[in-house]
Amino acid sequence: MKKGILKLLGFGYVGLCGMLLFGANAKAYIDPSVATYAIQAVAGIVIAIGAAVGIYFRRAKKKLNDKLGIDENKNKEVESDDIIVK
Repeated sequence: MKKGILKLLGFGYVGLCGMLLFGANAKAYIDPSVATYAIQAVAGIVIAIGAAVGIYFRRAKKKLNDKLGIDENKNKEVESDDIIVK
């Protein structure tokens, strides 16, 4: 899996360098709505990356706790499921 990620990053790096080296200048106007859309897109990417990191961190923590024999629910209090009707 690491080879695939490194290969993808390598292609991205080559593509970015190609765009920077061989890019053409454009005389264009960027509308404020386009800038707002770009900010929303960047914010969405940051939020998605944060969610993915949180999910994988939680999975890694659970696997580590299982290997070390740590029960994270040991000191938690649990309410009973009894329903009392008066």
